[in-house]
Amino acid sequence: MFLLKCAVLLCLLGSIDSLFAIQREVRGTWLTTTANTAISNPENTEKSMRRIKEIGLNTVYVESWKNGYTQFPSKVLQRTLGVTQRAPSRSQDLVDAPGNLSTASRDLLQETLIAAHRQGLIYVAWFEYGFMAAHKSTMNHLWMQKPAWLSRDRDGNEVASNGFVWLNPLHPEAQQFLLDLVLEAIDAYDLDGIQLDDRIVWPDIRMGYDAYTLALYAQEHSGQSPPNNYLDPEWMQWRADKVTQFAQRFVRAVRAKRPGLIVSLSPAVYPWSWEHHLLAWPQWSAWSASTLKPKADWDEFIPQAYRLSYPDFAKTWQQQIDAMRVYGDSQAAKLVAGIRIVGDGRDSSWEQLRQSIELTRTNRNAGHVLWYSRGVLDLYPEQLRAFYQDSGAAISPHFAARWRQLSIPLVKQSATENSAKFERWQSPKLEVGRYHVIVHDQHGWRYRDQVVTISSANTDMVDVLVPSGCSRVELIVDRRQEMQELQR
Repeated sequence: MFLLKCAVLLCLLGSIDSLFAIQREVRGTWLTTTANTAISNPENTEKSMRRIKEIGLNTVYVESWKNGYTQFPSKVLQRTLGVTQRAPSRSQDLVDAPGNLSTASRDLLQETLIAAHRQGLIYVAWFEYGFMAAHKSTMNHLWMQKPAWLSRDRDGNEVASNGFVWLNPLHPEAQQFLLDLVLEAIDAYDLDGIQLDDRIVWPDIRMGYDAYTLALYAQEHSGQSPPNNYLDPEWMQWRADKVTQFAQRFVRAVRAKRPGLIVSLSPAVYPWSWEHHLLAWPQWSAWSASTLKPKADWDEFIPQAYRLSYPDFAKTWQQQIDAMRVYGDSQAAKLVAGIRIVGDGRDSSWEQLRQSIELTRTNRNAGHVLWYSRGVLDLYPEQLRAFYQDSGAAISPHFAARWRQLSIPLVKQSATENSAKFERWQSPKLEVGRYHVIVHDQHGWRYRDQVVTISSANTDMVDVLVPSGCSRVELIVDRRQEMQELQR
């Protein structure tokens, strides 16, 4: 009877990690097509995800929206701009690695998602560019076709100080466009999370003088125009509040679409984010107190504390903790450190990187994400591997243990079906759950529109039919149904 009660308790808790202390820490990295070849082709993608797992990380944040184009075939993009995604062989920015240009369109989101989930990694679709539409040197479809959506300064300039053209974060059509892209990806893929970063804000504190914003301000201020002084406190706060309203709407829409997703924000550090982009993101951590359903609370904040020395990082990181604690002592537990390894300026030393990670543990923060995969894979793979081995394995704090597991290979059977158009593959005995069928052919790994469901009454081997010509067939855990039921 005692054993039976224990078994029932485990089922109710959902996983054994609820009973035993298991280390929980985000150990992540960002992957991009910029200035590296980690995901430049299917072979590199598979190799990179395997090495990331072997090194000891548990989460990847992969770019899904860049310089006006999705990294997946998009009906929203087709409806809005007449293209489904970036054209093959078209560079997306000035430092796109040559290996990332191909002769055929790739569903990079599906490719990287499958590769990550095959290794048991948590996958967050990173909508990197947010409202940033185009680099000034790349006249893309979004810039050409939607001039009314663009943000401008007092002189009518479209290009912000960072050299990019931005959508106006207040324009309702621009807002809906970005939101629709994200919701489309959620519908189409078995994601673990969605991330926005420091580009859902005003492109520059000097922006906000486009026709739409001027008209909206006048409508709410008895016909008055906004001050010419872009540092006017009321004008600054008005613009900031409008972005906050969209951010709340964004989070609620994601929660309504798939409640269990990680909703992640990776902003610039505070107070720099306010002084340059009118973003006081620590205030957003207090949204969890709202009684509205669905809630508009973010699951993690990953400020980009990119510094060239450990003392500078430590100072900046303490500022982030202090800013969050203003809104409640528990809010600092949502902080995940964005730690730089490579980028502009000299590379971080290993000692600097190690100390920075250790500091987040001392402060009981939720983990760290490393900028970016080139530093992980090319600079310090062995040091990180040894460091994580000494620390012990860690699972994501957002999910139960074994939320993502290694893929399960199937064995090809000799029998064929329908005049050899289909082949039969057989699984080993499976745990209870839902599994998505993936196949490997001459184009790499891709999803089949097949889900295998194993109930408590059916744990025997399963036969799967797939078109002939596949070199490998595997099953990966499908979590979309659980995501609908998981409440954060």
